Amino acid sequence: QVNLVDSGGGEVQAGGSLTLSCAASGRSAFTSNAVGWFRQAPGKEREFVGGISRTGSITYYADSVKGRFTISRDNAKNTVYLQMSSQKPEDTAVYYCAASPDIGVIKTTPTSWGQGTQVTVSS
Repeated sequence: QVNLVDSGGGEVQAGGSLTLSCAASGRSAFTSNAVGWFRQAPGKEREFVGGISRTGSITYYADSVKGRFTISRDNAKNTVYLQMSSQKPEDTAVYYCAASPDIGVIKTTPTSWGQGTQVTVSS
């Protein structure tokens, strides 16, 4: 497992942008893990937002955010980023990063989780 800390949440107006960070401790463990972003809105189930492979060469996204959100990683800084643009009120949720050594299961059974950071998009 790897320790993850989410940060960067806040309030933004619709159409605005925000970047979240997911910082990990332990470089060797971090670079051995794919990372995914999830979100959970009040009263709703947790939703997979997107993921990035260990090297950053592969990214994929949920249809709901495709074209608006971008995931990247800087392995030298042990950090993964979620850049959110053209935000909508329905993007309001607590956002979590999660890690797994296997990108194939990052959507279903990640092994490590961040604590979450609140994003609120006002109309």
